[in-house]
Amino acid sequence: MVEGNIERIPAVLGSLERERRTGLLRVGTDGSVRFDRGAVIDAESRHAPGPGRLPEGPDPELTALLAMFDAAYFLLGSTAEPVFTEGPPSGRPRRITVATLVHERRRRRALLDAAWPDGAVDAAPVMPVRRVRRQRVILTGVQAEILLNADGRRTPARLARELGRTAFGCVLAVRGLAAASLIRTEPPAVPGPPPPPRTEIPADWAPADHDLLGRLRAALVELG
Repeated sequence: MVEGNIERIPAVLGSLERERRTGLLRVGTDGSVRFDRGAVIDAESRHAPGPGRLPEGPDPELTALLAMFDAAYFLLGSTAEPVFTEGPPSGRPRRITVATLVHERRRRRALLDAAWPDGAVDAAPVMPVRRVRRQRVILTGVQAEILLNADGRRTPARLARELGRTAFGCVLAVRGLAAASLIRTEPPAVPGPPPPPRTEIPADWAPADHDLLGRLRAALVELG
C-alpha cells in the first residue's frame, strides 16, 4: 500500500479513503483512526490528551478537532502494525481528508525541526537545568508552565495531559527550551543517511481542507 515516499500509515489511510471504507484502523498500541465512507472522523493516541482534557473555548467542536489533529500527528509517524476492522458508520459530523492530516503533520514537523533539530527531547523526561547561563530569558506561557511543573520524571506528553495543553504544543515548547539551554539534553545522535526526498501527496487523494487548517492553526497558537 505504500506509495512513493509517503510514510506507511498515511499510505494506508489514503487507501482506506479511496476505497471509501467504514470502520476502525488500530495502529498497534499507539491509538486508532476511525473512518466513515472513506473520511476520517476521529483519531485517538496514547501520546495525546483527549478532548476532555483540553479547556473548552467558545467552539467545543474546534477543541475536539484540535485534539483529533493532535492524536493524528503522532499516529501518522507510528511504525506500529496497522489493522483495519470494518464497523458501523458514525453519526459524527466531521469529515476530514487524509491529505488535510498529512499537510498539518508536515507543517508541525517543520516547526519542530526549526526550533531544535534533535527529536530526542520529544519523549524524554523534562529536566530543567540548575543554572541559567543567560541574563535575560523570554518564555511563552506554555514554556513557563512546563518549567514550573517539570520534575525530571514527566515527559512532554504527560505534562500536556496534566496541564490541559496539546501534546504537540508541549513538545514544541520543550524543543524551544532545549534551544535556549533551559533543560538538560543528551548529545545529539550521530546523523544517519539523509531522508528520501519528500513526494507530493498522491493526486488521487481527496484534497486538503485549507480553511479548516487555518482555523486549527489559530486555535493551536491560543491553546498550545
